[in-house]
Amino acid sequence: MKQIAFALQFKGSVAPGADGKLQAKTGSSSQAIKTVLGAAGIQATVESVAGDSATFESVAEISSDGSFVESGTITYGKAGKVTFKTLGRGMGASPIDGLNRGAVVWEVTGGEGTLAGASGLITSTFTLDASGHITDNHFAVLFVR
Repeated sequence: MKQIAFALQFKGSVAPGADGKLQAKTGSSSQAIKTVLGAAGIQATVESVAGDSATFESVAEISSDGSFVESGTITYGKAGKVTFKTLGRGMGASPIDGLNRGAVVWEVTGGEGTLAGASGLITSTFTLDASGHITDNHFAVLFVR
């Protein structure tokens, strides 16, 4: 097995479906993510680079306490796709009116293409505004054959 660790920032929308569950659809270009630490603070940039795009689709069910479970698929361009489900429960809350923030850990449950038989974990930290716009930062550690 080979370990692959990578990060992507997805942007898109979240809206309630007919069944009352939240449906997310986001996308990401191939990216270079840079973090520079210094006396003036932390500087971070996300730059699009040449390569395929990724797409993300999920369905989330929110509990009365604000926690949630989620499942879906992430397609990583021509490399293939993975399916996932929440490991435990995701949590979301924010001290800023009109902005939700949250985090979740997903367990990879399968894959296709070059990701066939993939396993691993993906962490997601996100912000969601009142209009349904989401910025979702993923850090993945996948194990592939």
